[in-house]
Amino acid sequence: MKTQVVIIGAGPSGLLLGQLLHRAGIDNLIIERRTPEYVLGRIRAGILESGTVALLREAGVGARMDAEGLVHHGVEFLFDGQRTPVSLSALTGGKSVMVYGQTEVTRDLMAARADSGAPVIYGADNVVLHDMKSDRPYVTFDKEGEPCRVECDFIAGCDGFHGVSRQSIPAASRREFESVWPFGWLGMLADTPPVNPELIYAHHERGFVLCSQRSLTRSRYYLQVPLSDRVEQWSDERFWQELTRRLPADLGNKLVTGHSLEKSIAPLRSYVVEPMQYGRLFLVGDAAHIVPPTGAKGLNLAASDVNYLWRILREYYLRGRGDLLARYSGYALDRVWKGERFSWFMTHLLHDFSEKSPFDRKMQQADRRYYLGSRAGLTTIAENYVGLPYETVA
Repeated sequence: MKTQVVIIGAGPSGLLLGQLLHRAGIDNLIIERRTPEYVLGRIRAGILESGTVALLREAGVGARMDAEGLVHHGVEFLFDGQRTPVSLSALTGGKSVMVYGQTEVTRDLMAARADSGAPVIYGADNVVLHDMKSDRPYVTFDKEGEPCRVECDFIAGCDGFHGVSRQSIPAASRREFESVWPFGWLGMLADTPPVNPELIYAHHERGFVLCSQRSLTRSRYYLQVPLSDRVEQWSDERFWQELTRRLPADLGNKLVTGHSLEKSIAPLRSYVVEPMQYGRLFLVGDAAHIVPPTGAKGLNLAASDVNYLWRILREYYLRGRGDLLARYSGYALDRVWKGERFSWFMTHLLHDFSEKSPFDRKMQQADRRYYLGSRAGLTTIAENYVGLPYETVA
């Protein structure tokens, strides 16, 4: 087989890149190790930056998002029982975020891929990347026991943190930066109305809380828990009781409880690999970087990578701009590190750390007072939360 771009991974970043390339007339093949059902079964982020929303519309997959997604013009912070609203739109010149689950984004992209007739191979085993430093890389894999080979111009590694793409880059040619956080997030999804119209990021002496949502009838809640905890220790009843304890009475009394649709504990990690390209292999999304979910940047940084890569490839194929290929990593990493910084900042601001010194705790408290007590501080939070602008590829 031959194609112009091989995309490793059929998650939202791989599907979005494939959709944009297809609409630009650039042939591509997506190769995925898992089944479509497995990919759709992963419960992930639900907050889309303004730039991600615009990119999905540009890809022609925004109709259901615009019809069913919830536009949020603000967010709330809660410290010491005091609620502080952050007016995103007023502080950023009218920008907002969209609440629309990653599962639904993936579903829309899968449907668009099927409608386009562009190829996806699911259930690919033993995927191996070859000759990335040459001008004719290729990918081999097994499908139902039969060996396959695809020749291409470029490879996009969209296969996540545990995928093969990053590991295909020699260790001597990549530099990794990592910080592992000393706690996890216990998340619950339930068909119950959200406790508050806007999302609430709350600090409590018992640990962090996020009151999020997927729709007007589906809620997503998170609790800070020790890494030693296991999901089996957390019955629905225990979760709702702990959530109520960490919220002020006016919110706790409004909380509607119900059976969980999903519960999981996610460890928190900050991670970046540099550079994000090796020859004709380009890393996208979780294959290159991981952020704590506190700043809602994971899916949005993946979309940012896609934005840069597809525009660079479009310039290459439609206008012969080969000079842009070497600039992908620089474009992507500039925004990645800013997203990492915001997620790092939000995680430090909102969580309790048992190992913090008294001085560090005082600094944390001073940060809270400053950022939530001044327009400049609130503006910094708001403009990062709605998403920093993409740099123009030129």
